Amino acid sequence: MKNYIKGIFKKVIFQSDKNYIIGLFKVLETNDDDAYEFLNHDITITGYFHELNINEKYILYGNMVDNPRYGLQFNSNDYERVKPEGKDAIIEFLSSDLFKKVGEKTATDIVNTLGDDTLRLIKENYQNILLVPKMKEKTAKLIHETLLKYDESYDVMINLTKLGFSIKESMLIYNKYKENTMLIINDNIYNLIDDIDEISFTKIDEIRKNNDVLDNDENRIKAATIYIMKLLCFQSGDIYLSKEDIYYPLNSLLSINISYEEFDYYLCKLNEEHKIIINGEKYYLTEYYYAENNISDNIYYLTNKEETKYKTINREIAALEEYFCVNYNEDQKAAIKCALEKNFSIITGGPGTGKTTIIKAIVELYRKLNKYSYMDLTNNMVLLAPTGRAAKRMSEATLMPASTIHRFLKWNKDADKFMVNESNKSKVKFVIIDECSMIDLMLFNSLLKGLSKNVKIVMIGDYNQLESVGPGKVLKDLIDSDMINVIFLNELYRQKENSYIAVLAKEVNNNDVDEYFLEKRDDYSFIEADKYELSTYVKEVCKKALSKGYTTDDIQVLAPMYKGENGIDNLNRILQDIFNPDDNQKYITYNDIIYRENDKVLLLENDIDNNVFNGDMGYITKIDEKGILIDFDGNVVRYTKKDLSKIKHGYAISIHKSQGSEFKIVIIPVLKQYRVMLYRKLIYTAITRAKQNLTLIGEPDAFIMAVHNEGNKDRRTSLKESLISLINNV
Repeated sequence: MKNYIKGIFKKVIFQSDKNYIIGLFKVLETNDDDAYEFLNHDITITGYFHELNINEKYILYGNMVDNPRYGLQFNSNDYERVKPEGKDAIIEFLSSDLFKKVGEKTATDIVNTLGDDTLRLIKENYQNILLVPKMKEKTAKLIHETLLKYDESYDVMINLTKLGFSIKESMLIYNKYKENTMLIINDNIYNLIDDIDEISFTKIDEIRKNNDVLDNDENRIKAATIYIMKLLCFQSGDIYLSKEDIYYPLNSLLSINISYEEFDYYLCKLNEEHKIIINGEKYYLTEYYYAENNISDNIYYLTNKEETKYKTINREIAALEEYFCVNYNEDQKAAIKCALEKNFSIITGGPGTGKTTIIKAIVELYRKLNKYSYMDLTNNMVLLAPTGRAAKRMSEATLMPASTIHRFLKWNKDADKFMVNESNKSKVKFVIIDECSMIDLMLFNSLLKGLSKNVKIVMIGDYNQLESVGPGKVLKDLIDSDMINVIFLNELYRQKENSYIAVLAKEVNNNDVDEYFLEKRDDYSFIEADKYELSTYVKEVCKKALSKGYTTDDIQVLAPMYKGENGIDNLNRILQDIFNPDDNQKYITYNDIIYRENDKVLLLENDIDNNVFNGDMGYITKIDEKGILIDFDGNVVRYTKKDLSKIKHGYAISIHKSQGSEFKIVIIPVLKQYRVMLYRKLIYTAITRAKQNLTLIGEPDAFIMAVHNEGNKDRRTSLKESLISLINNV
C-alpha cells in the first residue's frame, strides 16, 4: 500500500505559477512510520497540486523527505479529496472559502433542509436549494455552479491520471485548458506537446494508445515529424535538414510505412501551420529559422551603427602597457581599439595568444575612458561566459564580477524561460563574452533578445575549438561571413624555452604535426602504451604529479569516451584510489558508484538556485544521513541521495565538459579503441586545456589518426548566408 497522510490543509507557504505548493498540513491519520510523530500536528508538505482549499480534508500519497534547508517534509506525488460525510462535515465544507457568500448559518440551514443527501441535491438542480427558507435564487445558482465546477476539475484530473499522466502533468494540462481539457485531448492529444513544455512526444505517443488514436493518425505523424527534427538537429548540431534526413527515421519511429507523397503532404501542412519553415531544399524548425534571422538582423544593426571614437585611445593604450607592465603586439592593440570603438567585434586566437590579457585591457580602458568608478563600471559592463569555471577565470583576471549567460538572463528553471528577454531588456552598455565557441544558436539568440540596441558586444573565443553542444556554430559562422570586425591573434606568448604545448596545439590545428611529437619536453611528454597498459600509466603519471606537490585540483585527465575499460567511468574508479583512497572516511553508494568524503566531482546540470552550473567541479566535504555537501569553490551545496544523478566523479572528465576550463596538468589517453571520437578539433580542444604540463598516453598512430581526421561533417547552418544576404541587399 502506498504511504499516505490524511488530514486538513491549513496554509500555503509558497505557490509557483505552475502550482508547485509548499504548505502546512494537519495530520489526522497516516500509515507512514516516519510521519507518526506528526499525528495531530502540522507538517510541511510539498508537491504539485491542482487545487488545495484551506481547512479541507485530503489524503496525500508520497514519502517523508529530509530537505537540507527546511527539515522533514512530506513530498506528495498524488492526492485525493476526502468527500465530506455527515451533517457537520458538509456544513463545514459549504461554509469554507470555496463557497462565496455562504456562512456557517446558511450552510446549516441548507443541510437541515436537504439532509445527508445535500451535495447530490445541490449538484442535481439549483432549485433544490430554493427549498431553504429565505434562500435567494442568485445565491442558489452560485452554490450550484461552484460545486459543479469544483467536482468537474477534480473529475478531469482523475481522468487524466487514468490516461497515464502524472499528477504534476495532469495539473499542468488542466491549468492550461480548464473545462476544455477533455475536448482538446479527444480532438488532438498531440496539441499538448506544443502548448505545454513539460509534455513530450514520447509521453503522448505512449498515452494515445488509451485514447484510440490510430497509428497513421495525421496529428501523430505531424507531431512525430517535429520530434524527429528536434532530435536530429540536437544530435548533429544542424540548423536545417533535408527531406531524406527526416523521412527514414520518421518511418522507423512510427513503425508504419508513409509514402513519399504522403510525407510531402505532412511537411506542407506543418509549413502552413508555421511549425516548420521550408526554404527550397532546406527544412527548418521554425524557432531555429527565426533565431538565425534575429541574430543576423541584430548584428547587422550593430555593425552598421555609428561607432564611438576616442581621440586619445592610442595614448591610453600606451599608458595601459605601463600600468600593467606589458607590451601589446599590433594585433592586440587593434583588438583593444576595435572592442572599444566598434559596436560588435570578435577576438579569436588559440592558447597563449593573450586573450585574457586583452580582456583585462578592455575592462580597465573602458573604465578610464568613461571616467567610471568601479561601481559605475559594474553597472554598465558585464562579463559573461557559457560555464561557471570560465566566468570565474574572467573574474579572477579582471577583478570584476563575471557571470554565466544563464544567470545573467535570469533563467527560470520551472518555467524554462529567461526573465531578461525582449520584453524585459538589460540596460548594460558593454558586454564581453568569453569562450564563445561553446555558445549555441538558441542561447545566443536569447542573449541578443535580452540586450538593448545601445550596447557594445565583444565576443572572444577560439575559432578552432569544438562547437557548441546545442545546434549551430555561431562563432564560426560570424567569422566566416567576413562581415564582422574580427581580430585574429596569432603570436604565441604563453611559452618558455623548450615549451611545446602551444606549438603542438598550432601544429594539430594546421594538420601538420612534425615527427618530434614523441620527444619529451619541459612541459610535454608522450608515453607509448597499449590499451592494456594505459590505466597503469595514467595512475603513475598522477602519482608522480601528486608527489611533486600538485593538488587534485591541478591535475585533470581528459578522455574522449565514457564507456569501456579505458573510458571515463572506469578511469574514475581507478583514479579515486589514487587521489582519495579509502581511509575509513564516510561514503555513499549510488548506482554501484561509491562517493567518499573528499572526492572530486563534476556537476552535470545547471542549478541556478544554488549558483552552480553544468561543468562546475567541487569536492564532497561531508556525507551524512541527509545526503552530501559539495564545496564548489567556496559555494557549499547540499544534495540528497536522489540528486546524485546530477554528479559524476571528476578525476577524469570528457573533453566536451572541459571546455571553458584550464588545468595546470592535463593527461590525455589516446587509443585506437576511441576511434569513433578521435578527431582534430577534439584533440586540439583537449591540448588547449593545459596551462603548465601536458601528457599524452597511448598509441602514436591513434594520435596521428586523430590529427588527420576532420571529424563529423560540417554543421548545416544559414547564419553566415543570412548575414551576407543582408549586406548584399543594401
